[in-house]
Amino acid sequence: MNISERVYVIQPVFGPESKVLHEEAVALIESAGAGYAGTIYQNIREINPATFIGEGKLAELKERLEGLDVTVLFNGDLSPSQTLNISHALGDRKVIDRTTLILDIFALRAESSEGKLQVELAQYKYIYPRLRGKGSALSRLGGGIGTRGPGETRLETDRRHIRARIHALEQRLAETERRRSLLTQRRKKDRVKTVALVGYTNTGKSTLLNQITGAETFVKNALFATLDPTARAFEVDGIPFLMVDTVGFLQSLPHHLIEAFKSTLESALNCDLALIVCDASGEYEMQLKTTLDTLNELGFNAPYLVVMNKCDAARDLRPPRGAVCISAKNGTGLEELKRRIFEALKDEFVRAALFVPYPRMAEYGALRGLLTERTVEYTDDGARITAVIPAIYADKFRTFVK
Repeated sequence: MNISERVYVIQPVFGPESKVLHEEAVALIESAGAGYAGTIYQNIREINPATFIGEGKLAELKERLEGLDVTVLFNGDLSPSQTLNISHALGDRKVIDRTTLILDIFALRAESSEGKLQVELAQYKYIYPRLRGKGSALSRLGGGIGTRGPGETRLETDRRHIRARIHALEQRLAETERRRSLLTQRRKKDRVKTVALVGYTNTGKSTLLNQITGAETFVKNALFATLDPTARAFEVDGIPFLMVDTVGFLQSLPHHLIEAFKSTLESALNCDLALIVCDASGEYEMQLKTTLDTLNELGFNAPYLVVMNKCDAARDLRPPRGAVCISAKNGTGLEELKRRIFEALKDEFVRAALFVPYPRMAEYGALRGLLTERTVEYTDDGARITAVIPAIYADKFRTFVK
């Protein structure tokens, strides 16, 4: 993909959220490596089952695009027949919808083997119903947006081959999910508390991960810059935690795309605490609602903190009650965030002052791996220790408590 491909947007107007959807469409186009060519708006009172928007507006758009080499993006979801009918009405021009564009960006961003498998499966499932007797028409799509990954395959490919490929991908992902489940069980057994970064795309989750954990994950001012989950260790008050970055959400993200990345989001669903990161300089109320709606759809029920990032660039900020205001870029508020993380999980730990007589050192040594020592002072009779102990192991150290 290069900037030579230019995209013209058909923007359906249903209500005030259409403005945000249009802004996202422009950002998605740029994230895909293409250029934004313009927009035609259409108020929707009644959906045309054949073309979604009316024939008059399509005729106007065809005239407006005369002589321009552009791809047309319908900023919503189209059925296979609607896509073909709009393309035909515009003189067999290449037409894609919002899902096609998002899948193209997913294909561009995925780096892990699991991420690539998930993207390929989602693309094949999306392409499959669009092949029924339409191969020659769909082949007009050509190169560019919407043709990464399996889109590069000839679209007249035998449907049985695609069904077989979908089945094979599902089996491989099922095996990956089993391995991920074992890893999650091991973390729970080791009592490693997981803090998941979730939220709208491009709100600064990866920057926050880097600042808190000292990692060097990829950061870019683009939608879906991070697609694959990243896990890094960090400490608060001497207690080890694991922070996991996840794929971002978008308003009106199609359900089947959410399902496609459900396994990737398991780190958020199984976390001990979620940090819902919002852009304080943007439409943070909408971002928070979209994130919570998506998480609820996935069965999320963990405790969470709302983190308002980019507060240094915000105007007239009215953060939700209990939110933590930070700037991940310059580090403002991160110590307060760490304190709030520990506070949210404090019931899982017990602070204790211990005394271990020298004759019982071997007994203590066998249990030592269960706690985190803060200070150790050796005296004539034994060791005085301040420690943080997971609550479930507190009874094992009761005889050492001063």
